[in-house]
Amino acid sequence: ERFAGQALLCAWWHAWRVGVRRAPSGLATAGKQLWHAVMAEYGLAPHEAAILVQVCRCADRLDVIEAGLAGAELTVAGSTGQPKAHPLLAEQRAQARLLESLSRALSIPLPGEDVGRRRSPTAAEAARQRWRGNGVA
Repeated sequence: ERFAGQALLCAWWHAWRVGVRRAPSGLATAGKQLWHAVMAEYGLAPHEAAILVQVCRCADRLDVIEAGLAGAELTVAGSTGQPKAHPLLAEQRAQARLLESLSRALSIPLPGEDVGRRRSPTAAEAARQRWRGNGVA
């Protein structure tokens, strides 16, 4: 957990030092494209740019994982020869969850909103449940 905090602080420092418009070094194609798309549309504060750096790195990792899984069997032999899920599948799930969490923390406005806000998936589901009964909250 300490390492994750240090990485976020380093990303924030990088964003502040070089300016938030330029893509951070080390990003691959997907990360750079995401960075430029978000920065072209929104003005982010340094702390938001630090989160965006992590989002972009996560997108790059997912691309690498997808490339590793392309054409690969979804099961591999375990230590005793038993079939087990390919190890990259678990990492793919973990990175997808991280990407979703970081994206929510970024709080980018949805279409029709002036200001973004952090969204909770459980709160969204609770709101959908409330409105299912005859359109009354």
